[in-house]
Amino acid sequence: MARDMNRPSRSVGAGIGVSFEFFPPKTAEMETSLWEAVTRLAPLAPNFVSVTYGAGGSTRERTHATVSRIVRETPLKPAAHLTCVAATREEVDDVIRSYRAAGVRHIVALRGDPVGGVGSTFSPHPGGYETSTALVAGIRRVGNFEVTVSAYPERHPESPSLDADLDVLEAKIDAGATRAITQFFFDNAHYLRYLEKARARGINIPILPGIVPVLNFKQTASFAKKTGASVPRWLADRFEGLDDDPATRRLIAAAVAAEQVLDLVDEGVEDFHFYTMNRADLVYAICHLLGVRPRALAGVQS
Repeated sequence: MARDMNRPSRSVGAGIGVSFEFFPPKTAEMETSLWEAVTRLAPLAPNFVSVTYGAGGSTRERTHATVSRIVRETPLKPAAHLTCVAATREEVDDVIRSYRAAGVRHIVALRGDPVGGVGSTFSPHPGGYETSTALVAGIRRVGNFEVTVSAYPERHPESPSLDADLDVLEAKIDAGATRAITQFFFDNAHYLRYLEKARARGINIPILPGIVPVLNFKQTASFAKKTGASVPRWLADRFEGLDDDPATRRLIAAAVAAEQVLDLVDEGVEDFHFYTMNRADLVYAICHLLGVRPRALAGVQS
């Protein structure tokens, strides 16, 4: 019992940092849902919030509109996602400048999913940035942005090895990246091994674990397969038989995610990035378990 009480996760709160990822809305109803999520999570004073692009850069304008609204109407620090997909260098540079004009000072730089979607072959746009490393260098050339990039604890599905993946991460850091966020994972051993290998190579930027609460197991498992993230058998077992029981699925999702983040706290992890899926309540509950509490902030306009 005494050993259990000495676990860092039993006295979390001070020193724990969080950040949240949202995706831009496609409809008026989705915009309402997104803004409700932003409003719910803003009092937790995240280090930053990010807003994604759709496959092939398909939501570029909605991403810009969303981050601009966050700048105008909240005290949050937004990070806008930017990809190499379906645009020339000049067009991407124009987006970077427009973000700066809107008050954005942090960009999440990604190669991006192929125009054909996850699992299809990526082809650089003629005249565009060929890789995420080139994109990072381009962002730093256009403006003095903080630049976050991706990392893959189970390697990128197109990478021949984890070492090759770490070579790419090093190149992105050399180009100006200041932080990395991982692809989501469910077995913490993958993240801890990745972090150990990165540190052994002298990679010292923050590498935030990407956490996704499993609201829909079949959907998450399908996406994980496309992105190279493994789904442990024990995770499938926990959601077995709950296809028609959404209330119990939410409880299981909260328990699974809480177990994952608290175990990481016990391993010394202090910063977490949550893929919110624009659903705030589950992420809010997990943050509460981490000891992250609302702070007095300037109000968020509804």
